[in-house]
Amino acid sequence: MLNHLSQLVADVDGAWAAAIGGLDGLLVEGHTATTADLNLLVAEHAGLLRTASAAYSQTLNGGQTRELYLRGERLSVYLHPINADFFLLLALDGRSNLGQARLYGRDTARKLESHL
Repeated sequence: MLNHLSQLVADVDGAWAAAIGGLDGLLVEGHTATTADLNLLVAEHAGLLRTASAAYSQTLNGGQTRELYLRGERLSVYLHPINADFFLLLALDGRSNLGQARLYGRDTARKLESHL
């Protein structure tokens, strides 16, 4: 799984970390090119993904959440559910390419699904 995450960071312009997280907020596996705390990133974003998923599927009748992108001043994160229990997190900087993140993230999530 680590090979898939490392390759994802290498393939996406502006990506600096990739991780597999559980919706329970626990880090399963991760790769980062920085000293960032992947445990914290996964824990915080698992809650956001759970909340967005509940709002879309239950409150808004929008179906299952297929992806979530959050952008801040210095940090962007792309989330892609892998299955009902796990998600892919891709951390991006200000010069990131969202199109690449979506394309390669979706492909990586499919590859990881067989391992989880």
